[in-house]
Amino acid sequence: MKKIHIYLIAIVLIIIMVAVLMFAAGSLTPSTSLVSYDNKPVSASFLKMLVIPNNVSSQVGMGVAPKSNVEILNATPIAINGKPEILYIGAEFCPFCAAQRWPLLIALMRFGNFTGVKYMTSSATDYAPSTPTFTFYNSTYTSPYISFVAVEQTTNTYKTLQQPNSTQAYLFSKYDPNGNIPFILFANRTVWGNADYDPLSVLGGKNWTDIATLLHNSSSVQSLAIVGTANLMTAQICSIDNNSPARVCDQPYIRNLMGYVK
Repeated sequence: MKKIHIYLIAIVLIIIMVAVLMFAAGSLTPSTSLVSYDNKPVSASFLKMLVIPNNVSSQVGMGVAPKSNVEILNATPIAINGKPEILYIGAEFCPFCAAQRWPLLIALMRFGNFTGVKYMTSSATDYAPSTPTFTFYNSTYTSPYISFVAVEQTTNTYKTLQQPNSTQAYLFSKYDPNGNIPFILFANRTVWGNADYDPLSVLGGKNWTDIATLLHNSSSVQSLAIVGTANLMTAQICSIDNNSPARVCDQPYIRNLMGYVK
């Protein structure tokens, strides 16, 4: 009987150790409550999973990203410190913002680096409840090529977080008079409204590690939706920052998408 107890204790200890190691690596088990990860820092190892190899991105191309979401503008370019400004306005509760943050994060990391990004889930009471995503609130983005400004208006429980300043509010109301989110303005060159894919069918029932792993399979639903949109966003950024850096903007699959965002 004592031996059985020892074996049981050993098994429990092994399970605990495996869980701790998986958490440290940024992994999640299927039974993990997604909302328990809200506002926890995203590890550097997980962000590396969002660096999609060129061979995968090339196979995806535009995927299923609907180019109809891109409205081309004829307006004076906007910049911060001489770098084209990308303005994102969203909210943590919003399931469509949750969907659009995935490709936006992937695209932006091709041009710079994030610190302070945290895990987040969308509202538990909205469409596609508790969709796994991230929050840009209190994050920092650095790039030699572009500027990125994020305004997360409310938490996923509808508490106020940030409000656009007067200039941001003017641009938001000018190009999106109905106040729909997510709203992404690429240097006054194009405006992107709504999400480019359905959060429930692409992200529902999965955790962050599940999704990030599937992004490396060019034929997966997740890769066709998220990487396809990220590629289109990348082509957009290349078109506003003088095609820099060459290692990103000279990729044939990015060049092929330029015509959709000009």
